[in-house]
Amino acid sequence: MDTICVQSAQSSPSFVCACVSYRQDSGMAMWRVRDFHDDDLDAVIRLWDDPNAGDSEPVFTLSELVAAVRSNEPAVVATVGDEVVACAVAELDKDRAWLLRLSLSPDWRHRGIGSALLSGLEERMLAAGVQRISCLLSSGSEVGSEALEHQGYRSRSGVVFFEKLERVAPTDRGLLGQLGGRLLRPDLWDSLRGMAREKELIEQRVVLPLAYPEMAARAGLLPPRAIVLFGPPGTGKTTFAKAVASRLSWPFVELFPSRLAGESPAGLAAALREAFTQVSELDTVVLFIDEVEEIASLRGQSASSTTQGVTNEMLKLIPTFRERDGRLLVCATNSVRALDAAFLRHGRFDYVIPVGPPDAEARSAIWDRYLAEVPHEGLDLGAIVSRSEMLTPADIEFAARRAAQVVFERSVAGEPDAAATTEVVLECIATTRPTLTPRMIEEFEGDIEEYARL
Repeated sequence: MDTICVQSAQSSPSFVCACVSYRQDSGMAMWRVRDFHDDDLDAVIRLWDDPNAGDSEPVFTLSELVAAVRSNEPAVVATVGDEVVACAVAELDKDRAWLLRLSLSPDWRHRGIGSALLSGLEERMLAAGVQRISCLLSSGSEVGSEALEHQGYRSRSGVVFFEKLERVAPTDRGLLGQLGGRLLRPDLWDSLRGMAREKELIEQRVVLPLAYPEMAARAGLLPPRAIVLFGPPGTGKTTFAKAVASRLSWPFVELFPSRLAGESPAGLAAALREAFTQVSELDTVVLFIDEVEEIASLRGQSASSTTQGVTNEMLKLIPTFRERDGRLLVCATNSVRALDAAFLRHGRFDYVIPVGPPDAEARSAIWDRYLAEVPHEGLDLGAIVSRSEMLTPADIEFAARRAAQVVFERSVAGEPDAAATTEVVLECIATTRPTLTPRMIEEFEGDIEEYARL
């Protein structure tokens, strides 16, 4: 747990002014403390980058430290000859100041330099009207703790440090809004119930290499840049795409080909090119295209020149999209056999992943999720799962909503303790038109043999 160290304004620094040089005989060399100069920046950044010179898990980032010294916030350094061996920087906030970082070269520890740096920094802060100085250190931090204690700082026990990191840079927010993109809630992946096989496969093949690129590189694995999800309608392809974005904490942008075609007078191919150009400006992104067969259909004699032009454009856009890290293209289709063969070729898509109807275990998990919020009693989950064999996750959600509607209507009618029973749920299943048909399932199983690439 992080601790907060606080010093009051009544402390008496041992040093007259941070602007005055301070010299100390270390027994081997002379060091002195002085104000930070612009010429010191490169040397100071090397100290900040060295985990052995400061807190192993610093609270303030390198960019925040650079911004502070460039804004003339209080900063002092210790030098030996021309070498910068230590640095302390703070940030003022009216009558309060935060010590952002105290960094000290490992070869120069335990010589009083840290205490001298703090003294010099304090003089500048007190002269600016500061009454309280605070410092956040990670638990067990070696660098800085001793100097803080020597200077009269006290550790506050029982304090918990909360922090939230905004997942989109300010420069990306406007562009994300123009594209209709958004950040999805961070727990979406964990809340995804059922479809355990598909979830595990996507986690291993797609999510983990993107979440841990350094580990992937050490294994010689190139993280995926583009995948296709295929399967019958309603099986959760869009949900999986969103869950991947949530798991990675990347923005989610969905392109709608029909909408793009209507917005661009130059046609769909030009609109796609412009959309991909805009998306390329985002630092990270999951770009999702549903019903991708609309823009990557089979080319041939029966295809119009416009259709072939759109497919050709997509074939050119994907390699360019793949050139940068921090991005994933997810295309979904209900009819993988309708896609052009060149579109599915190795080098464009890393994986072609089937997302099929939920099996009994998955249906049980999905029913459990949706019925958890519905008052119920004595449910025979086995019978419910068995009777819903042809239902997709979307169908099950609809049937569960029907059961909730029955409970609601009975409550409004004055029935005390109204609850869904097995009979109620089975009746709701019977009145829900299933998305799947035996022929769809048969075709899907054939598509797995023909197209899946895992």
